[in-house]
Amino acid sequence: MFYSGVRDWDDEADVVVVGFGGAGACAALAARGVGADVLVVDRFTGGGATAISGGVVYAGGGTHIQEAAGVVDDVDAMYAYLSLEVGDAVAPATLRRFCEHSRENLRWLELHGVPFEGSLCPVKTSYPSDRYFLYLSGNEALTPYREAARPAARGHRAVGSGLPGANFYAPLRASTLAAGARLACYSRATELVCEGGRVTGVVVQRIDGAAARLRHRLLARAATKTNPYHPRTARGMRRRIVAIEERYGRPVRIRARHGVVLATGGFIYDRDRVASLAPGYRPGFPLGTTSDDGGGIRLGERAGAATARMDRVSAWRFINPPEAFTRGVIVDASGRRYVNEQLYGAAIGQAMVERGGGAALLVIDHALWRAARRQIGGGQTHWFQTAPTLLNLYVNARKAASIAALGARCGIPRLRDTVAAYNEQGTDPFGKSTHARLETPPFYAIDCGIASRRFPCPTLTLGGLVLDEESGAVRRPDGTSIPGLFAAGRAAVGVCSHQYVSGLSIADCVFSGRRAGNHAAGCPPAARP
Repeated sequence: MFYSGVRDWDDEADVVVVGFGGAGACAALAARGVGADVLVVDRFTGGGATAISGGVVYAGGGTHIQEAAGVVDDVDAMYAYLSLEVGDAVAPATLRRFCEHSRENLRWLELHGVPFEGSLCPVKTSYPSDRYFLYLSGNEALTPYREAARPAARGHRAVGSGLPGANFYAPLRASTLAAGARLACYSRATELVCEGGRVTGVVVQRIDGAAARLRHRLLARAATKTNPYHPRTARGMRRRIVAIEERYGRPVRIRARHGVVLATGGFIYDRDRVASLAPGYRPGFPLGTTSDDGGGIRLGERAGAATARMDRVSAWRFINPPEAFTRGVIVDASGRRYVNEQLYGAAIGQAMVERGGGAALLVIDHALWRAARRQIGGGQTHWFQTAPTLLNLYVNARKAASIAALGARCGIPRLRDTVAAYNEQGTDPFGKSTHARLETPPFYAIDCGIASRRFPCPTLTLGGLVLDEESGAVRRPDGTSIPGLFAAGRAAVGVCSHQYVSGLSIADCVFSGRRAGNHAAGCPPAARP
């Protein structure tokens, strides 16, 4: 950390944005929109987790896309529903602003080239097929959420095939550069420059050699693609990336006349910190890119920033599709049921870790097994949904002729009593609206636990730097703001820092990114050293 004055700056701008993913692009666009000179630095070439995401934005309150699809929604309903999901992660007034700005933010994204359309998915799923681009992306239609607010589809998926995160990010990137923001790639931020209690710049390690940059880029892409299938190999690649940065990087000091915006993502790849702060989630596999190592959060902490909700991790235990799986039962290691199987995957994941001790055994009968097989493939599901389902049906399932025998195979004698009670129940104690009697042999038990090797569970961190929710300025533990320092996206606490539903993180990147960019640009300039 540099506390003394820096006289020899290598570059300068009104606003320096660290990280060029979704939040960073929105911050840069917002700052350029009010006339600021903007320099964006990125450890790689941009994109971050946004570019490899599903490209879903949680938007509502009556967007023009909702109206085109015949979906009735208003700000009050959106706010009432999200109040249950968001909890106290942000102040009620902040959540209200988030909902009130939702329609305009969607229009703003379209203005910058992000494509949306209103083909409404007719079924509840974790992610729709390529025929649909608007869907119920959370728990809106389930108890108790539907009692709080009229259900409305708010998952606005960028038009594209598969996981179209690139379709969402690429137009933002192009628009940012077309607007005149400068971009410095292969530049890892290592220090904030602080003078008189104010952040006045940032030091990056910039790789200049073409060969080193090429190796760096190829390793980063390979690590991201390899991680879901062979985490150990991906870890080795990330170590080689750091080695290239240390060997070929040179320090570049960049002055920020008005402010620095940290938009560097979360810290799911800081595996030691995850193990320390959220040990129950550590067995899950990290979802994101190599940049999600908490570097920006650490920069803020060294400048005196406060952090919060660092123990909040989202575990994506999606079991729908196939919908048939939601009619089975999930039990813990003792055979106790603890969750509504219809819930959104992150809600199931939270219950799995915090109520089930990380264990989740999905029990179905042969009728549901056959139904699940019919519900996948044939254009109904994506490959990343079809492949795990087939693996679960044919490889990851223990099989027995009776529930008692299945319980014996799994070491859970109580399983027979749990399934018997489930079969005979009237009103479900967890609020499940429909279930099937499990009575057609043979019976199957699928390992869905946090540590399942055949059904890996993606995880991402939700906590980060504490912000002034009016401006996006980073706060100290005493509640005062650090002059010249702002943050956005998963580097900071935001609307999705309590619980995750699809599209809420990207929507928060837009909301918080625009907020940080606007306020950083309007921050009084630092005195020239």
